[in-house]
Amino acid sequence: MIFQIKETKDLTAEELLAILIERVAVFVVEQECPYQEADEEDKTALHVCLSDETGLKAYARIINRGDCVTFGRVLVVQSARKQKLGQQLVQRVLEEIQQRFPEKPITISAQAYLRKFYESFGFKVVSDIYLEDNIPHIDMSLTI
Repeated sequence: MIFQIKETKDLTAEELLAILIERVAVFVVEQECPYQEADEEDKTALHVCLSDETGLKAYARIINRGDCVTFGRVLVVQSARKQKLGQQLVQRVLEEIQQRFPEKPITISAQAYLRKFYESFGFKVVSDIYLEDNIPHIDMSLTI
């Protein structure tokens, strides 16, 4: 397995298509949540991909918002789940943020059921539960 981190402009058409296919498969189809999956933030995002010889296994995007950094669209493809790839992915995302954006706070909007997962990386809950696209979410933050 290898990690690649690329700006959108540096992705090949095949890489971008693989990312979008998996994001739609997880966030629109699997979670039964019709919404605008690809958005304007994709234009400036850093795309973190964990792949093997068969293709994309895990993905997240990092977005610099100026006063803070966020990441999202965190996924592990269905066929690769239960291998702790999500933990490896988030660890790599945090390392990349620390390297590129030192001393900026990290804020995320996490699905509420993943609270303990993100707390294991040091994130703290900073909001009540709210609905985003009809899915319970919480805001979390981390200062490295």
